[in-house]
Amino acid sequence: MITLHHLNNSRSQRILWLLEELQLDYEIKRYQRDSKTQLAPPELKEVHPLGKSPVIEDKGRVIAESGAIIDYLCRQYGKDWLPRRNSSAYTDCQFWLHYAEGSVMPPLLMQLVFDKVKTAPMPFFIRPIAKGIADKVLSSFVHPNIKTHFDFIEQHLADKQWFLGDNISAADIQMSFPLSAALSQQQKLAKNYPNISAWVKRFQARPAYQKALEQGGEYDYELSE
Repeated sequence: MITLHHLNNSRSQRILWLLEELQLDYEIKRYQRDSKTQLAPPELKEVHPLGKSPVIEDKGRVIAESGAIIDYLCRQYGKDWLPRRNSSAYTDCQFWLHYAEGSVMPPLLMQLVFDKVKTAPMPFFIRPIAKGIADKVLSSFVHPNIKTHFDFIEQHLADKQWFLGDNISAADIQMSFPLSAALSQQQKLAKNYPNISAWVKRFQARPAYQKALEQGGEYDYELSE
């Protein structure tokens, strides 16, 4: 049986969704973020040295990193979720599997970090300096990068139901976390990018996704109306 090491409000929710889509037998080992730091608990380092989630265990293997997990599960148990190897669709799918974490997530994480810098406790005389630096980085680098990526994705989805076309695939699973997280936290993005917003609502309405929410527990990245 597959074991998913699941952290609340994390990337492991998309792995849980895939497990439900593939109708696989699995068990969940749950971990909670520290309420103050929002970091994963140290117990996760007993599973994998990086101490991150998601991690799965299957057939004696310990597999970390969302893209690698999604690729593994689809190759082993859901080949319909991956295009045929050596096809152009397979190359496209691999692009999205890497793009989600390699390109989209870094500026989103930077925004989160610098937003926290602006509100972090600090001596009053330092606050204007810290806020000024954070605002400069956000306006000159982070926000323009986010716009570039979201413009690109919005255009890609203009004539597609799913990332590879008419059928849902591994690419949609991987892209689900950064886009749903960003839109749920920034209503302006949801308004400015209707194709992305429609795609998020489309996958969040799937029965397997709803079942995964029931199984996973706390998850703050739902797109509200």
